[in-house]
Amino acid sequence: MDAPSSSVGDYTPSLSTTPMSISQSSFQLNAMRARIAELEDKLSRATSTTSSVYTPSASTPASTHAVHTVSSFACTVDVLQDTQIPGGADISRGIAHKNRVFGQSHWMNGFVMFRDVIEMMEPHLQGGSSNLVASIQRAKVLARVIKSQRSPSWPTVPTRNLPPKHVCDQLVAGYLRTMETVYRVIHVPSFMPNYESVWAFDAEPSMAFMMMLKLVLAIGATVHDENMSMRTEATRWVYEAQSWVSSPTFKSQLGIQYLQISILLLLARELVDVGSELVWISIGAVHRSAVYIGLHKDPSCLPHMKVMEAEMRRRIWNTIIELSLQMSMQAGGPPFIGLDDFNTAPPGNYDDDQLVNADPMVKPDGVYTQTSVAIALRKTLPSRLAVLKFLNDLASTGTYEATLQIDAELRSAHKTLRRTMQGYSSDKSPSLFTVEAVEYIMQRYITSLHVPFFAAALNNPLYAFSRKATVASSLKIWGLAVPVSKGSPYPEEETDLARMSRCAGGFFRMYAFHASTFLATELRTRLQEEEDPDILTVSLATVVRDAAGFYLRCIQAGETGCKGYILLRLLDAWADATTRGVDRSELPALLVQEAEQATEVCIPILEVLAGVQQPSTGTAGALGADGMGGLGNYDFEPSPEFMEDWDMLMSDTFKLGDADNFDGFLL
Repeated sequence: MDAPSSSVGDYTPSLSTTPMSISQSSFQLNAMRARIAELEDKLSRATSTTSSVYTPSASTPASTHAVHTVSSFACTVDVLQDTQIPGGADISRGIAHKNRVFGQSHWMNGFVMFRDVIEMMEPHLQGGSSNLVASIQRAKVLARVIKSQRSPSWPTVPTRNLPPKHVCDQLVAGYLRTMETVYRVIHVPSFMPNYESVWAFDAEPSMAFMMMLKLVLAIGATVHDENMSMRTEATRWVYEAQSWVSSPTFKSQLGIQYLQISILLLLARELVDVGSELVWISIGAVHRSAVYIGLHKDPSCLPHMKVMEAEMRRRIWNTIIELSLQMSMQAGGPPFIGLDDFNTAPPGNYDDDQLVNADPMVKPDGVYTQTSVAIALRKTLPSRLAVLKFLNDLASTGTYEATLQIDAELRSAHKTLRRTMQGYSSDKSPSLFTVEAVEYIMQRYITSLHVPFFAAALNNPLYAFSRKATVASSLKIWGLAVPVSKGSPYPEEETDLARMSRCAGGFFRMYAFHASTFLATELRTRLQEEEDPDILTVSLATVVRDAAGFYLRCIQAGETGCKGYILLRLLDAWADATTRGVDRSELPALLVQEAEQATEVCIPILEVLAGVQQPSTGTAGALGADGMGGLGNYDFEPSPEFMEDWDMLMSDTFKLGDADNFDGFLL
């Protein structure tokens, strides 16, 4: 079926080609044409389903058509909606944005849930009475200044310079108690003596070990203090490691250490938010490097080797598989991994210190070791891989029956995993971070599986289970990322996972944000349906109200994008207006005002991060003749390119427009 845009006329202007001076009436005319075409298409599909019921076969991929959405505040997006769903339900099968196409697990698929909010504001923005777009442009420029201040020159010459030992000790400990407990990368008894030797008077550690150490430090910096004060140092360490790995002479030295550094680099890039939008591409190169040296073959199928070597190969391969799935989910791309592509067994249930012995004895499954969590997660791999293939593979049928079947398998695996995590003896058991991280990972798979049907479920009881599953999982994710104390919206002592969600980029923060938007969408629907809010509605209202505050604290901790904060403020304002019975005709102006107020909150924080102060008595001279600390050289007039790009408002975790600045990160 042709895209709707083909039926609305010979030419539909987009913001990438239309100047800012486009009249409000012209924009409304084109928007009306697009809307009419969309409604005609829905009517056609609804009519066709009344005469014949479509029953897709297992080999029939979902068929889609594109719904074109243009907004000066957000972006130009084509939502690839399913054309074969009975009843004409709007099911997003992917997003086309600029020259990229994202599968169903990508965060932008959530755009369909609040598209009406963005479109409602558009006429007011086009009328020229609001300064919102100019304010966002200023925020964008400030974000660029902040990033340029943090980022060293490229390529960055690797050095052996380190912070004081007591600081490094804390950063190493931060890494070891967090990411290393879930994704096994290093052998701690081998790593620590090398680390201690770095501080010897005449030490000359290898540059390979220094890069491994600096990446460990960079990851540890994300939980070091409440505002990630070492973000600039962590960014430099990531740049140094990337420069070193990109060296042509290093590529020939394939081996376990190369893969360890590559894995740590991917984790650091994601968490420190350096070229994080490209990690899915990079994990593919790491995966092929591992296959090149035979890690996809179990050591029992290879020439004899020591137990420690065999176990490290199994651990590294297991971690590569885990990260391939995680980064596939984030990017909305196929995992490009099948269960038949490898025969490497899961790691053995050993503690690290056992592997230094010649013939260690593997511990029983019920005994907790440093590898137990990796083993337990591995048992859920088939069901998690099925979710990603269902969401992102080209040949996926996308039927709701398949969704429910995969859900049952995933929940069964999750139930077994929970029993395993809870079954270890009390004297030795997983840490709080480990338990929370594993639960976070599993809940995200449940949410991702059901999100494609969530928007349709708000109006169609056929998909009610997906609505319930999405809300329940989102509440659990939010509770892990933003735990609260009794009587207080903030915990007295922040957990490692909560701090990583707030201070770091990547997986944890991204899905905390997603969870809050799903819950806000559910709240909007409930407020429209119910006269007397129930307990769940009250809980949802609390989450939505707190979500903007959480994202503001992310900005205070170094996040440079305002888009998440603005959107959460808009969703909260919409819910509040619905509760107060505000007439729908008044909503557009109210939302624009809320967005303007949100930028007024964000910009001063960004100015502090950029080292810029608003001009005031006695300070103008220090800030320069323009009173802007050098920002006067930047053009704050919104360009057509800016008007097209919603991504510019978000950090690199959500932003995909600066890939050309990180060519080295494609390696």
